[in-house]
Amino acid sequence: MPDNEQLLAARALRRAILGDSHVDGQTRDADPRTTEFQDYVTTVAWGVWARGGPFTTRDRSLLVLAMTAALGRMEEFRLHVSANERSGVSDAELDELPYQIAAYCGAPAGVAARRAINEVRAQRETNG
Repeated sequence: MPDNEQLLAARALRRAILGDSHVDGQTRDADPRTTEFQDYVTTVAWGVWARGGPFTTRDRSLLVLAMTAALGRMEEFRLHVSANERSGVSDAELDELPYQIAAYCGAPAGVAARRAINEVRAQRETNG
């Protein structure tokens, strides 16, 4: 099990980047097994964000975006695209990212990333 300090730091960062409504939706009405799993994933995935060191939150966000696109994890990619303002990634950087993804991961991954970015932006405009 994760140590409490690590978990609390990871939870705070997850909430700061992804927002209260997303985190609350993921953790609402969870049974004990789901809660234990959420704590594990939060500690591992968001704990690395809380490590400090030379990577900024923006750097980590760009890395997560590139890796999730490369792996075809477009649901997670969309989630992190939607958090771009909170993580410090500009719209111009999001627009450039599919070129990097296409060059290093293949055209289908770049096309999927571009499509997902467009979908997130369209949804953002619709929801105001």
